[in-house]
Amino acid sequence: MRVLYIHQFFATRESNLGLIRSYEFSRRWVEQGHEVTIITSSSRLPESYSKKLIGRGTIDGIDIRSARISYSNYMNPLRRVWSFSLFMLNAIYLALSGPKPDVVLATSTPLTVGVPGLAVSLLRGVPLVFEVRDLWPEAAIQMGVLKRSGPIARIAKTLERMLYRRAKNVIALSPGMAEGVLAEGTPAERVHVVPNSSDLDLFSPGPKDEAFVDQYNLGDSFVVGYAGAIGPSNALEDSVPEAARILLEQGRRDIVFLIAGNGKSLPLLQLEKERLGLDNLLLIGSLPKRDVPRLTRTADLLMTLFADVPILATNSPNKFFDALASGRPVLVNQPGWTKDLIETNDAGAWVPAGDGEAMAQTIVAMADDRKAAARKGRNARALAERKFSRTDLSDQVMAILKSTVEASA
Repeated sequence: MRVLYIHQFFATRESNLGLIRSYEFSRRWVEQGHEVTIITSSSRLPESYSKKLIGRGTIDGIDIRSARISYSNYMNPLRRVWSFSLFMLNAIYLALSGPKPDVVLATSTPLTVGVPGLAVSLLRGVPLVFEVRDLWPEAAIQMGVLKRSGPIARIAKTLERMLYRRAKNVIALSPGMAEGVLAEGTPAERVHVVPNSSDLDLFSPGPKDEAFVDQYNLGDSFVVGYAGAIGPSNALEDSVPEAARILLEQGRRDIVFLIAGNGKSLPLLQLEKERLGLDNLLLIGSLPKRDVPRLTRTADLLMTLFADVPILATNSPNKFFDALASGRPVLVNQPGWTKDLIETNDAGAWVPAGDGEAMAQTIVAMADDRKAAARKGRNARALAERKFSRTDLSDQVMAILKSTVEASA
């Protein structure tokens, strides 16, 4: 089967960002004998793709077609809209100039990736499957990026409903996202939940990375790790510095925060570290995906954090599934499905978003009962193997694509 996969932010394990679902699924489909073409921007591809306005290449058997369009989460909302619009137009050209696919899979965010997918579907007579990674525009509205009554939000809402209506099937990355899709009137038989997943080969339990321990002078510390974006939606600055301050105040210098990542909120986190003199809060910058397992193995506890915004409880964060695969207990701070998974499977702990004191208390309890922490870590790995194998979930998406093609024949 020939799959056209449209993802503006396609990335591989060499990238400093964890958004590799499209890559991991695509390479597995290629191994199974399918043809996969990725339409993307060059922003997260190897440097060679940025040397031309239109790039073309192959990565692990995946046909890559890219447009040289820059993007950064440091951009203001207007520049982001401009980047999204440029990609949308270039993606239409790239998609229509290539061979006719059997099915189009467009994955948000941004929501505008659905437009080239819809264009190909209508103009070339092939079915569209739309994958929802975030509930847009509602997420942007609740985060304060868009005004609910503003023109951009109204246009985005209209586009969202049109894509749900025109797509033959919609894949949501969490139960909460599926509920949001259903709330817009999408028939239940066309909505499927296929969450983010765990790379069981890339991430695995094991001893601490000795070079990592030496590099950051961690010694025998209880390490609380985080690897991922540091932006407004993560809001690390709302709780981590306060937790680190409380731990120092309690004399718990045996507990260290090890934070890897970059983003718009990193300067705020750095400012709080300096203001409070937090030598137990280490900010080590971004890591390529291939090196993140060095951090997750070195950590004794891994955090998945978000701002105190209701819509974020529907998220399906990569870092959560990486933590499960790593066999480490996971600290989450949203009241949604990740909290239910952690508590039902005894695989970590939950604290309220923005509550540094509760975070500090929970970390101390974990550090003081290493046997319980180890048990929770084993349960986390078992959960990853049982429910969130990347291979199993890529097969689920392929089954949806095949059934979509068969139903449209």
